[in-house]
Amino acid sequence: MTMTYEQYLDEVTTLMTEKFDLTDEDAIKHVMRAQANDFFTLHDDLPEMRTQERAEQDAQTIFDQRNKSRPHTPPQRSGKPRK
Repeated sequence: MTMTYEQYLDEVTTLMTEKFDLTDEDAIKHVMRAQANDFFTLHDDLPEMRTQERAEQDAQTIFDQRNKSRPHTPPQRSGKPRK
């Protein structure tokens, strides 16, 4: 069964909360970030991509990549004490 684009995004979000114990807020944030980065562009254009199996794969991919888009780099310190 093919889902609408909105149903698909909802399903990916739900899977992330169920599989990875994320809060709804965190799962939504990750899906929205993926959407903003054009992760779902083809899903919008090609309904055949919006399947349950693909939603499970995409949930895993988004979870695996969730922190790679914004790696944390601590600020450089000059070694001089602040006054």
